[in-house]
Amino acid sequence: MTIEHYIERNATLYPDKTAIVCDGEHCTYSMLQERISRKAAALQEAGCREGQIVCLRALPTVDYLVDYFAYHVAGCVVAPLEKDLPEASFQKIAHELCPHTVPKGSADILYTTGTTGRSKGVIISHDAIIADAENLIDGQGFSHDLAFVVNGPLNHIGSLSKLYPLMMLGATAIIVDGLKDLNRFFDAFQYPAPKMATFLVPASIRMLLQFGAAQLAALADKMDFIETGAAAISQADMEALCRLLPTTRLYNTYASTETGIISTYNYNDGKCVAGCLGRPMKHSQIIITDKGLIACKGRTLMTGYVGDNQCSMVNGQCSMVNGQRSMFNVQRSTLDVVYTSDMGMLDADGMLHLTGREDDVINVGGFKVAPTEVEDAALAFPDVEDCVCIPVDHIISGKALKLLVVMKDGKSLDRKALALHLKTKLEAYKIPMLYSQVDKVERTFNGKINRKHYLNPAQ
Repeated sequence: MTIEHYIERNATLYPDKTAIVCDGEHCTYSMLQERISRKAAALQEAGCREGQIVCLRALPTVDYLVDYFAYHVAGCVVAPLEKDLPEASFQKIAHELCPHTVPKGSADILYTTGTTGRSKGVIISHDAIIADAENLIDGQGFSHDLAFVVNGPLNHIGSLSKLYPLMMLGATAIIVDGLKDLNRFFDAFQYPAPKMATFLVPASIRMLLQFGAAQLAALADKMDFIETGAAAISQADMEALCRLLPTTRLYNTYASTETGIISTYNYNDGKCVAGCLGRPMKHSQIIITDKGLIACKGRTLMTGYVGDNQCSMVNGQCSMVNGQRSMFNVQRSTLDVVYTSDMGMLDADGMLHLTGREDDVINVGGFKVAPTEVEDAALAFPDVEDCVCIPVDHIISGKALKLLVVMKDGKSLDRKALALHLKTKLEAYKIPMLYSQVDKVERTFNGKINRKHYLNPAQ
C-alpha cells in the first residue's frame, strides 16, 4: 500500500474526521479523497504518464497537498521544490529533471540542503515512505487521535515525513507557514484534539525558549510530544525544554533525506543525554564503520541520486545494491547501505550517540576537534544566544579555533569570561584562541549551521 491507499481507506473509515487544517480551511478525509481522485483523473486525462517527473512548489496549502497526493495516484514522481524558489531556478530544475528516468516504485525526488556541498536530488520510493511512517508510529507513538502541527517546509523530509504517519492513521495535520508569526503557531494548539505534537528544528526551539517560554509551558498538559532533528540540539536547550514540559515526550531523531527516519531518543527521561539519538527503529539498522562513521540499512533508505548513472555516491563512498555497485539505469528497489559523514558510536544498550561530522572536524596541531562540542559548551554560557566555531589559519599549529558569538539582547561579548567558562567544560586544545561578536550565525532553513558559508577565508 501507498500513503494514498491509506487516505482512500480512511475516507471510508473516518469520512468526517479532519485530515488537514490550513488557514482556517478544514478538509475531512472524505473531502481530501474526493479532491485527490478528481485531480488524479484530470491529470491522467491530460496525458500524465507512469514515472513522469513533475515539479511542484511546496506551498503550505491544502491545494498543494492534494496535488502532491494526486500526482502519485496518477503514477507520477513528484519533485517538491522550495516555495519561494525564483521562477528561473524552478524552470531550470524542471528542465534538468525532464529527461531522467527513475526506477519503478519511485514516489519523490527530494533535494538536499547542500550545507557542505552541491544540493542533490534524492529518489525516495513509495516503500521507503511507508517504512518511514511505520518507524515513526512505532518509535514515537503517533496515534489516530493526534493533531500534529507541521510548521516546516513541505519539500523536505523533516515535515513531509510527519504527514505520512498522520495520513496512515487517520490523524490530523495542522499546517502552519513557519514561525514568522509566533502567535499563529501557538494558536494552532487551540485545536480541539486530546493530544498535540510538533516538529521543531533546534534553532526554532531556541527561539521559542527565548520568546515563547510561558506559552510553551501553558501547553504542558496537551503536548504529547515534540520531535527535533536536522541539527544538533544543545544540552542547555534540552534541559530548558524538559523543565518547561516535564511530562511531554521530547525526541531527538537521527534522520536525513538519504537515510530516512532511522532512530529516536526521548531525552525527557531523567537523564537528558546530549548527542544521544536512541535505538534504531523497526525498519532500520545502524552500523559504525572502522573509521567511526555511521552507516544505515533498512527499508527507509533512498533509491539513489537522480542522474547518477555511474554509482550512487553517498558522502564520497559508493553505496552497494545487492552486493554490487549500484548502476542507476538498473531497475532496483533500494540501496543495501547508505554511508554518511556523521561520526558516532553505539553504547552497550545499542543507543546511537552522534559525535560530530567527519567533514566538520578541525585539526588543531594534530588534535581533532568537533566544532559542535565547542558550540554546545558555549551555548551553556548565560549571555550567548548563538555561536559557530570555525577554523582559521595559524602559523604554528596550521589551524586554530575561532568562535563567532551572537550575544543576547543588551549583552556584549566578554572574551575572558567566556573563555574561562569554556575551560570548565572542555580540554585545553578545544578552547578557541579567537573570539568575535557577530549579529547572526548563518543557518539553513532547517536550523543547520551553514558551514559552507564559513569556508570563506574572509570570515
